[in-house]
Amino acid sequence: MNMRETLRQKLEELADEKYKEFHKSLVPGLTNILGVRMPKIREVAKWAAKQDWQPEWDELGKSNNDNPDACYEELMIKGLLIGYGKLTQEEQTEYLKKYVPLINNWGICDCCCNTWKFMKKDQAYWFSFLQPYVKSENEFEVRFAVVSMLAHFVNDTYLERLFQAFDSIKHEGYYVKMAVAWAVSICYIKYPEATWAYLEKKSLDDFTHNKAIQKIRESYRISKEEKERLLKLKVNTK
Repeated sequence: MNMRETLRQKLEELADEKYKEFHKSLVPGLTNILGVRMPKIREVAKWAAKQDWQPEWDELGKSNNDNPDACYEELMIKGLLIGYGKLTQEEQTEYLKKYVPLINNWGICDCCCNTWKFMKKDQAYWFSFLQPYVKSENEFEVRFAVVSMLAHFVNDTYLERLFQAFDSIKHEGYYVKMAVAWAVSICYIKYPEATWAYLEKKSLDDFTHNKAIQKIRESYRISKEEKERLLKLKVNTK
């Protein structure tokens, strides 16, 4: 068996039917899924990263005559390998350019973005790389950019640039708006005063603005008093 066939066998052995049905309920439109829990997917991806995976990467997770039953977990591992593999920055860049257009749900997007920790090592390069995706017409390409930003760029150097990026997003997709709301909530937890000032400007659309406040208020790291105070910033949409 080649690496891809062995990988598929490992995934099938780890499949959990109950988890499969549960996860399908969380990710709309998901059909071809085995039902492997994320920690186990990561274990398999780390195993694959130690193999000679690059010659088979293009076909991994792709449905064709040779692999008619490509599944969610295979596409996930295809993305995780970019983070776990020993790659140069040039190679990481080329793999991401190929992979990002394949992202078709929030589960794969968010798990992979959080795994691409190499973005923290050369932030100027990777922040520049993300910019075209902020303007993309593809919902999950924009979400890729936003989730990468919240995972790797919420710091003193990039905070104001994150706010500028969020304001520049015009995509109306639900998963874009929810990603921006999530990102703003992370910014608030780390930089409450600066993010409060940002929210006061009400530069986001009403839905995203109010969702950001909702997400902040759901955090256990925010005091009861602060949660009440945040209600003053909500936009009345009635």
